[in-house]
Amino acid sequence: MLKKPNLSFWQIFNMNVGFLGIQFSFGLQQTAVNPIFSFLGAHHEDLPLLNLAGPVTGLIIQPIIGAISDKTWSPRWGRRKPFFLIGALIGSLCLFAFPFSPALWFAVGLLWILDVGNNMAMEPYRAFVGDKLPNKQLSFGYQMQSLFVGAGIVLANASIFLFQDWFGGEESVTETVKVIPQWLYYSFFIGAILSISTILWSVLKTPEIPPSDKELIAIKKHNALSLSNRIKNPFIEIVKAIKDMPKFMWKLSAVYLFQWYALFVYWQFISPMFEESMGFDKSQALSQAAKMNTTYNLSTIVFALALVPLALKFGGKKVYVLSLFLTGAAMLSIPYIQDPILVILPMILFGIGWAAMMGIPYSMVSKIVPQERRGVYMGILNMMIVIPMGIQTVTFGPIVKNLLNNSAISAIVFGGVFFVIAGILALRLKEPKTGNDGNMVFSKEAGH
Repeated sequence: MLKKPNLSFWQIFNMNVGFLGIQFSFGLQQTAVNPIFSFLGAHHEDLPLLNLAGPVTGLIIQPIIGAISDKTWSPRWGRRKPFFLIGALIGSLCLFAFPFSPALWFAVGLLWILDVGNNMAMEPYRAFVGDKLPNKQLSFGYQMQSLFVGAGIVLANASIFLFQDWFGGEESVTETVKVIPQWLYYSFFIGAILSISTILWSVLKTPEIPPSDKELIAIKKHNALSLSNRIKNPFIEIVKAIKDMPKFMWKLSAVYLFQWYALFVYWQFISPMFEESMGFDKSQALSQAAKMNTTYNLSTIVFALALVPLALKFGGKKVYVLSLFLTGAAMLSIPYIQDPILVILPMILFGIGWAAMMGIPYSMVSKIVPQERRGVYMGILNMMIVIPMGIQTVTFGPIVKNLLNNSAISAIVFGGVFFVIAGILALRLKEPKTGNDGNMVFSKEAGH
């Protein structure tokens, strides 16, 4: 096994800078895209299905790109870098075009293309971090990634309410549907610039580790296949990887089913919820949602690296379980707080949970999967995210309309209950053990 050198703080920092741009884009998707759909005429029950792009593209793009990148190597371009560079470029172009959407169908179509770009960048990036770091630095590396997740979303949300304050004027408060406020354009323009520039920073600052001799033989063997076999090979790799998947990942998939279903509910209904709970109009509710999303992601930045010693001392599982219960408590309480300032308190809890969710599971999984299949397994881990999202987009519209009386407040409470269920299921997880040499001790539970 190749012994990887320890990296310095700044090397790990530079490696993860690209996540700032990717997550700025996701921050806009979480906070601004659904209000844009509403501005263009969408109703509450339409929002889940209009967000189908994320789950479908994630389900298809990430595992395929992961499998392809596992079998890719160029001395000049590397293994993972070409994929997240192309993905960032696609994302930049879509972000620039998004606020010019003349109709709902156009905005929905752009969201599909934007999600293709973001997913193409995301999966190889996660594998890229795992490729570079020794096992004992994986927790720190993925929590640093979690920090940039928070930072990107903070900047996206802060730009929304600051630009509304600076450029919105009275018109933004009284605006009705079918018009996208011009102050919202600037956030998308900044996202377009950051998407490509931050990725370039990490690409230029961080060299990839060349494949081992064994991996090079496998790559050359793959490249010698016919074109048809090379096209089929990623799908074969995905099926084989699922068949060999560690039991830990199967148990994690049950947790993810409820966790990511609930998160999608939150992102879709937090802005409409403020319309109901505080009597805001659409622009005011969007601004309030942006402020709250900024709050929880500031909390993520503060706590992301602080969770590393806690995970080392008490175990990643315990920190992860606690984070799920904290997030559930936050979602259950938000709808019943009438003071916009006091909503900050549950959002801090939400941010602690988000910091753990975006780092600890990736660290635990990265430790138990083979190096030569890390790309495909990170793609499969993303399938565990997007399948619940896909289920949510198809099922939650009828649930909101028929069971929850079309109430955004009830939707947020529903999501809080699902987070509590996720926390209960996470109690079943068994962490992989690390030997004295820092390498993983593969048990029957891990599936090796």
